[in-house]
Amino acid sequence: MPVSPMERLYDIAFREEHHTAELGQSIAPGVTLAQAKERADIDISDDAFDFVRSIRVYHIQFSQHQNRDGDCIRSDATRLGSYGLQGEYAWARSSVAAVPEASNLAVPAYCGSYSWRSVFVDWRDHAGNYGSEEVRY
Repeated sequence: MPVSPMERLYDIAFREEHHTAELGQSIAPGVTLAQAKERADIDISDDAFDFVRSIRVYHIQFSQHQNRDGDCIRSDATRLGSYGLQGEYAWARSSVAAVPEASNLAVPAYCGSYSWRSVFVDWRDHAGNYGSEEVRY
């Protein structure tokens, strides 16, 4: 049975043996230690790499409550991270209104006490299939 991306990340982080190596050294067959740069090392502007540009990372920080005067006090510090034409990554201001429905975020219609913090990632793979993961903290 195929392993989910989250299970694979867990395996890499906690179960697989880690080796110390210098940049450029091989740490496993087919794996070479490298340092990330601000953009891709190859030209990824072709449509074949649209799956990279489809990755969106929402850092959601939202809360609301009603004060004694009945005013609804909302705080929305949601940010959206995305990849550009050549793999450059950037953050931009966003809002909970822009978060996809696949997220577990559920802002009440009325102004009750509500708080939500999470990282939500969604993407489309090379075949156009939608996927997402969310981690609440």
